[in-house]
Amino acid sequence: MSLSIRGLAKRYGDAAVFSQVSLDVAPGEFVAIVGESGVGKSTLLNCMAGLDHWDEGTVTLNGADLGAMSEDQRALLRRRHVGFVFQAFHVLPHLDVAQNVALPLLLLGQPDDGRVQAMLAAVGLAGLGQRLPQQLSGGQLQRVAIARALVHSPGLLLADEPTGNLDPATAARVMDALLAQTREQGASLVLVTHSQAAASCADRVLQLRAEGIQPNVRP
Repeated sequence: MSLSIRGLAKRYGDAAVFSQVSLDVAPGEFVAIVGESGVGKSTLLNCMAGLDHWDEGTVTLNGADLGAMSEDQRALLRRRHVGFVFQAFHVLPHLDVAQNVALPLLLLGQPDDGRVQAMLAAVGLAGLGQRLPQQLSGGQLQRVAIARALVHSPGLLLADEPTGNLDPATAARVMDALLAQTREQGASLVLVTHSQAAASCADRVLQLRAEGIQPNVRP
């Protein structure tokens, strides 16, 4: 799924978060966005999904202008075509692992057809479908979040610091699962991260600054 952003600006009152952000993500491409804390990386990711509003510019997914859509239209596009992995997992504590992963299918009215168990196995959680979230480690919860984001085969996956709360070894396993599944499904991936290890896996690394976005020079 292609993503195109042109001249995007976001302000809170008189304070500019970022401005003049333009970038393109090709179908199947993995782009990492890095930058200092407070520069608006998570806000930019939310704008890409139509979860947040912006003050100037355009966000286009596969030719569809998100700014021209109603809230309901954006929600439907997001539900069908976008997966979102949050740093804080956001799994529902009263549902077991399999039920959490199945939520996108339920919202789309699609049958499971074995996809939930296949996705759990793909991220290394086979046999844990009946466990509740509080019975899992942080790394396991993040893999639940990845499985949930990918179970409906979205064209675009957006990941907000998916390894930020994890130790290095667990973070590496989570990134392996994330990359393997996005590559297998041919999905575009945009990752916001402070982790150089995570960013080094990307096809392209961009640095977000208040005045815009530019290629990151890797060491």
